[in-house]
Amino acid sequence: MNLFEEYHYRSLQQQTRRHFLKQCASGLGGIALGAMMGCQPLASQKEEAAKQAAENLAAKLPHFAPKAKRIIYLHMAGAPSQLELFDYKPDLQKLDGLDCPQSLLEGKKFAFIQGVPKMLGPQAEFKPRGESGMVVSELLPHFSSIADDATLIKTMHTDEFNHAPAQLLLQTGGPRLGRPSMGSWVTYGLGSENDNLPGFIVLVSGGNTPDAGKSVWGSGFLPSVYQGVQCRSEGDPVLYVSNPAGIDGKLRRQTIDAINKINEKEYREMGDPETLTRISQYEMAFNMQTSVPDVMDIADEPTYIHEMYGTAPGKTSFANNCLLARRLLEKGVRFVQLFDWGWDTHGVSENESLEVGLRKKCQQVDRPMAALVKDLKQRGMLDETLVVWGGEFGRTPMQENRGGRVWPFKGRDHHTEAFPIWMAGGGVKGGFTLGETDEIGYYGIRDKVHVHDLQATILHLLGLDHEKLTYFAQGRDFRLTDVSGKVVHKIIA
Repeated sequence: MNLFEEYHYRSLQQQTRRHFLKQCASGLGGIALGAMMGCQPLASQKEEAAKQAAENLAAKLPHFAPKAKRIIYLHMAGAPSQLELFDYKPDLQKLDGLDCPQSLLEGKKFAFIQGVPKMLGPQAEFKPRGESGMVVSELLPHFSSIADDATLIKTMHTDEFNHAPAQLLLQTGGPRLGRPSMGSWVTYGLGSENDNLPGFIVLVSGGNTPDAGKSVWGSGFLPSVYQGVQCRSEGDPVLYVSNPAGIDGKLRRQTIDAINKINEKEYREMGDPETLTRISQYEMAFNMQTSVPDVMDIADEPTYIHEMYGTAPGKTSFANNCLLARRLLEKGVRFVQLFDWGWDTHGVSENESLEVGLRKKCQQVDRPMAALVKDLKQRGMLDETLVVWGGEFGRTPMQENRGGRVWPFKGRDHHTEAFPIWMAGGGVKGGFTLGETDEIGYYGIRDKVHVHDLQATILHLLGLDHEKLTYFAQGRDFRLTDVSGKVVHKIIA
């Protein structure tokens, strides 16, 4: 019997009554069970839907006593240069303009470097800051004022050297699409403390979303109720949150009730738990009509707060988003994620250069991020709020070189071996620096911290065991830290 004949024979076999009764017995049981569930009274279905929706986002107990109860993650998309901000290397200045040694090139993967690039010395001055003596660049004068409140990790490293995969690895635990974001995992593990706002909110500045797109705040295979909700500081805070012309609150309520009746019917017939999520999302959207515009309106903040952050009500900016993050935490939002785009400094243009572009970005974020930490501290919120800042990887000690082509400005290529992350509040030490890189900032040589270690540590500070926070999908248990990760206890106060 050839392959075609065998395929035809098996196709006919699968159409017989004997095959159906032999192979599909369990399916008959499932059909019967589904039919019995379908006979459940509508009132019970509604109660079950309401109960499940409430359970999805209800506040949950952590695995153990947490250091932090909420988090603000400030992601600088594009990757700031550690060599101009936090990792001072005077020996690198001595090598400026010399050919890069072959030992730093052989067997290495770069995003763009080709041929033999020139070494590039630091493009900024550094000084010890605060009582701790943390060494910080002149480009971050406002951060220097909160150095004693922060822990600086200088030896972060990652597995990915392109933006989108590195952003996904950092925020979702894997370099490919489809996995839940950190904010989704936290909301899944701890729930929300507010019935009228999402537990996970995202604010974007810099003119673009991150290279990995909205997947970096998606819920992946978790129920979609846990995905990040993007809000805006200009126009409607959430698209379509306002009533359309000719629609008032009463009619909107009737519309949602009608839609939810259809959803309840679908759940009764299909039993898909995602339908319950859809019902809860419609209810949340209705509640957000009154709660979101109020919390997103920063115009009522006192003058000294606007001066401290450098905010301008009605505009889209990183400063506005920092102030909004504090307001959202005050309303019970668990996880606020800020993405600021534009930190990719290859040197191909003025805005992507170390001389101009990096300085502009520092001016945009330095004042508000320092103000955020100070503001949380003066309100007594910093002790229970973890603030995290950083990019997806670092920059090379050599100037970018694409086959001998000379760019008009100075820039650095992507670098996976060493980059900085700083954290403040939420149970981490203040004025503490962890890790050391070699004399040119190429490799971490002491206390290296992998991306999965950072994720495990963040979850630990929130009272979650990264090995126990799992979700069964695609035939196995998944977790944010994949199959690795260890808590960095040295930075915990």
